[in-house]
Amino acid sequence: MNQTKQIALGGVLAALAVVILLLGGIIPIGTYLAPMLASLPLLVLSEALSKSLCLGWYAVTAILGATLCPDKETAFVFVFLGWYPLAKPALDRLPKLPRMGAKLLLFNLAAAALYALLILVFRLEALAREARATGLPMLLLLLALGNLCFFLYDLLLKRLSLLYRGRQNRHKK
Repeated sequence: MNQTKQIALGGVLAALAVVILLLGGIIPIGTYLAPMLASLPLLVLSEALSKSLCLGWYAVTAILGATLCPDKETAFVFVFLGWYPLAKPALDRLPKLPRMGAKLLLFNLAAAALYALLILVFRLEALAREARATGLPMLLLLLALGNLCFFLYDLLLKRLSLLYRGRQNRHKK
Protein backbone atom coordinates (compact mmCIF):
# COMPACT_ATOMS: atom_id res chain seq x y z
CA MET A 1 0.00 0.00 0.00
CA ASN A 2 1.49 3.34 -0.98
CA GLN A 3 1.83 6.22 1.46
CA THR A 4 -1.16 8.15 0.09
CA LYS A 5 -3.46 5.19 0.68
CA GLN A 6 -1.98 4.65 4.14
CA ILE A 7 -2.65 8.26 5.12
CA ALA A 8 -6.18 8.13 3.69
CA LEU A 9 -6.92 4.91 5.58
CA GLY A 10 -5.56 6.44 8.77
CA GLY A 11 -7.61 9.61 8.30
CA VAL A 12 -10.86 7.76 7.69
CA LEU A 13 -10.29 5.45 10.67
CA ALA A 14 -9.31 8.41 12.89
CA ALA A 15 -12.56 10.16 11.95
CA LEU A 16 -14.49 6.98 12.75
CA ALA A 17 -12.75 6.68 16.12
CA VAL A 18 -13.51 10.31 17.03
CA VAL A 19 -17.18 9.85 16.09
CA ILE A 20 -17.31 6.77 18.32
CA LEU A 21 -15.80 8.80 21.16
CA LEU A 22 -18.34 11.57 20.59
CA LEU A 23 -21.17 9.05 20.75
CA GLY A 24 -19.73 7.60 23.97
CA GLY A 25 -21.15 10.44 26.02
CA ILE A 26 -24.71 9.73 24.96
CA ILE A 27 -25.25 6.49 26.89
CA PRO A 28 -23.78 5.89 30.36
CA ILE A 29 -21.95 2.65 29.49
CA GLY A 30 -20.43 4.45 26.52
CA THR A 31 -17.93 6.12 28.83
CA TYR A 32 -15.90 2.89 28.84
CA LEU A 33 -17.23 1.08 25.79
CA ALA A 34 -16.59 3.90 23.29
CA PRO A 35 -12.82 4.15 23.98
CA MET A 36 -12.50 0.38 23.56
CA LEU A 37 -14.37 0.47 20.26
CA ALA A 38 -12.45 3.56 19.12
CA SER A 39 -9.14 1.75 19.60
CA LEU A 40 -10.15 -1.25 17.45
CA PRO A 41 -8.99 0.40 14.19
CA LEU A 42 -5.46 -0.03 15.53
CA LEU A 43 -5.83 -3.75 14.79
CA VAL A 44 -6.23 -3.00 11.09
CA LEU A 45 -3.71 -0.17 11.09
CA SER A 46 -1.02 -2.20 12.82
CA GLU A 47 -1.19 -4.70 9.95
CA ALA A 48 -1.24 -2.06 7.21
CA LEU A 49 0.96 0.74 8.54
CA SER A 50 4.31 1.16 10.24
CA LYS A 51 4.51 1.41 14.02
CA SER A 52 5.32 5.14 13.80
CA LEU A 53 2.23 5.85 11.67
CA CYS A 54 0.09 3.86 14.12
CA LEU A 55 1.44 5.92 17.01
CA GLY A 56 0.75 9.07 15.00
CA TRP A 57 -2.81 7.87 14.38
CA TYR A 58 -3.28 7.26 18.08
CA ALA A 59 -1.87 10.70 18.99
CA VAL A 60 -4.08 12.53 16.48
CA THR A 61 -7.17 10.59 17.53
CA ALA A 62 -6.45 11.17 21.23
CA ILE A 63 -5.93 14.91 20.71
CA LEU A 64 -9.08 15.25 18.61
CA GLY A 65 -11.09 13.18 21.08
CA ALA A 66 -9.84 15.17 24.08
CA THR A 67 -10.54 18.44 22.26
CA LEU A 68 -13.92 17.68 20.69
CA CYS A 69 -15.55 15.14 23.00
CA PRO A 70 -17.88 16.80 25.52
CA ASP A 71 -17.54 13.83 27.91
CA LYS A 72 -13.98 14.31 29.16
CA GLU A 73 -14.00 11.01 31.04
CA THR A 74 -14.66 9.12 27.79
CA ALA A 75 -12.00 11.07 25.94
CA PHE A 76 -9.38 10.55 28.60
CA VAL A 77 -10.11 6.83 28.94
CA PHE A 78 -9.07 6.70 25.28
CA VAL A 79 -6.03 8.88 25.93
CA PHE A 80 -4.84 6.60 28.74
CA LEU A 81 -5.81 3.20 27.27
CA GLY A 82 -6.39 3.69 23.54
CA TRP A 83 -2.80 2.73 22.72
CA TYR A 84 -3.18 -0.73 24.29
CA PRO A 85 -3.71 -2.60 20.96
CA LEU A 86 -0.22 -1.45 19.95
CA ALA A 87 1.35 -2.67 23.22
CA LYS A 88 -0.53 -5.97 23.32
CA PRO A 89 1.74 -7.92 20.91
CA ALA A 90 4.81 -7.12 23.03
CA LEU A 91 3.02 -8.09 26.23
CA ASP A 92 1.75 -11.32 24.66
CA ARG A 93 5.33 -12.49 24.12
CA LEU A 94 5.83 -12.71 27.91
CA PRO A 95 5.25 -16.03 29.73
CA LYS A 96 1.67 -16.47 30.94
CA LEU A 97 1.93 -15.48 34.62
CA PRO A 98 4.18 -12.42 34.12
CA ARG A 99 2.03 -11.43 31.12
CA MET A 100 -1.15 -11.40 33.22
CA GLY A 101 0.62 -9.48 36.00
CA ALA A 102 2.04 -6.93 33.56
CA LYS A 103 -1.36 -6.37 31.94
CA LEU A 104 -3.03 -5.97 35.34
CA LEU A 105 -0.36 -3.55 36.49
CA LEU A 106 -0.57 -1.58 33.25
CA PHE A 107 -4.34 -1.23 33.45
CA ASN A 108 -4.42 -0.30 37.13
CA LEU A 109 -1.64 2.28 36.79
CA ALA A 110 -3.38 3.81 33.78
CA ALA A 111 -6.73 3.88 35.61
CA ALA A 112 -5.18 5.46 38.72
CA ALA A 113 -3.34 8.08 36.65
CA LEU A 114 -6.48 8.77 34.60
CA TYR A 115 -8.73 9.46 37.57
CA ALA A 116 -6.03 11.35 39.48
CA LEU A 117 -5.63 13.63 36.45
CA LEU A 118 -9.38 14.10 35.99
CA ILE A 119 -10.05 14.84 39.66
CA LEU A 120 -6.90 16.68 40.75
CA VAL A 121 -5.83 18.53 37.60
CA PHE A 122 -9.00 19.02 35.56
CA ARG A 123 -11.09 19.42 38.70
CA LEU A 124 -14.07 17.42 37.44
CA GLU A 125 -16.08 18.09 40.58
CA ALA A 126 -18.95 15.76 39.61
CA LEU A 127 -16.49 12.89 39.35
CA ALA A 128 -14.94 13.79 42.72
CA ARG A 129 -18.38 13.98 44.38
CA GLU A 130 -19.31 10.63 42.85
CA ALA A 131 -16.10 9.04 44.19
CA ARG A 132 -16.70 10.44 47.69
CA ALA A 133 -20.36 9.37 47.72
CA THR A 134 -19.59 5.89 46.45
CA GLY A 135 -17.24 4.92 49.25
CA LEU A 136 -14.10 2.81 49.26
CA PRO A 137 -15.72 -0.67 49.06
CA MET A 138 -17.74 0.32 46.00
CA LEU A 139 -14.71 1.97 44.37
CA LEU A 140 -12.73 -1.25 44.88
CA LEU A 141 -15.60 -3.24 43.36
CA LEU A 142 -15.65 -0.88 40.38
CA LEU A 143 -11.89 -1.31 39.97
CA ALA A 144 -12.30 -5.11 40.06
CA LEU A 145 -15.04 -4.86 37.42
CA GLY A 146 -12.79 -2.58 35.39
CA ASN A 147 -10.07 -5.25 35.52
CA LEU A 148 -12.58 -7.86 34.36
CA CYS A 149 -13.66 -5.63 31.47
CA PHE A 150 -10.03 -5.04 30.57
CA PHE A 151 -9.34 -8.77 30.36
CA LEU A 152 -12.46 -9.28 28.25
CA TYR A 153 -11.23 -6.45 26.00
CA ASP A 154 -7.83 -8.13 25.80
CA LEU A 155 -9.52 -11.39 24.78
CA LEU A 156 -11.62 -9.53 22.19
CA LEU A 157 -8.48 -7.97 20.70
CA LYS A 158 -6.82 -11.39 20.49
CA ARG A 159 -9.77 -12.98 18.74
CA LEU A 160 -10.40 -10.08 16.37
CA SER A 161 -6.72 -10.02 15.46
CA LEU A 162 -6.78 -13.75 14.65
CA LEU A 163 -9.97 -13.28 12.64
CA TYR A 164 -8.50 -10.33 10.70
CA ARG A 165 -5.27 -12.16 9.94
CA GLY A 166 -7.23 -15.22 8.80
CA ARG A 167 -9.29 -13.12 6.40
CA GLN A 168 -6.15 -11.39 5.11
CA ASN A 169 -4.51 -14.75 4.46
CA ARG A 170 -7.58 -16.03 2.57
CA HIS A 171 -7.64 -12.91 0.38
CA LYS A 172 -3.96 -13.31 -0.49
CA LYS A 173 -4.52 -16.82 -1.86
